[in-house]
Amino acid sequence: MGPSKWAGLAALLAGFFVLLLDTTIIAVASPSIQADLGGDVAALFWVTAGYLLAFSVPLLVAGRLGDLFDPKRVYLFGMGGFGVTSALCGAVPSCSDASRK
Repeated sequence: MGPSKWAGLAALLAGFFVLLLDTTIIAVASPSIQADLGGDVAALFWVTAGYLLAFSVPLLVAGRLGDLFDPKRVYLFGMGGFGVTSALCGAVPSCSDASRK
């Protein structure tokens, strides 16, 4: 394997790590989401299912875009978009911060 193949492997591993980290965050946050929404287990199921649906459907589109365009470019665009939107979500004040004002 040449250096570019190792870089590609590192990029894929970074993507898988981000995917697992994101899934773990949802699993850990589920009790808090349920308490904040004041719902039962069924409501939590629908919130989680909606999140997973919104997360997985673009993967099919991204796969097709990777076939049409350069897969590396589509991957980097997706990772960059995920990073930017994650940073924006992290910058939003929490509900407890908004209630203090």
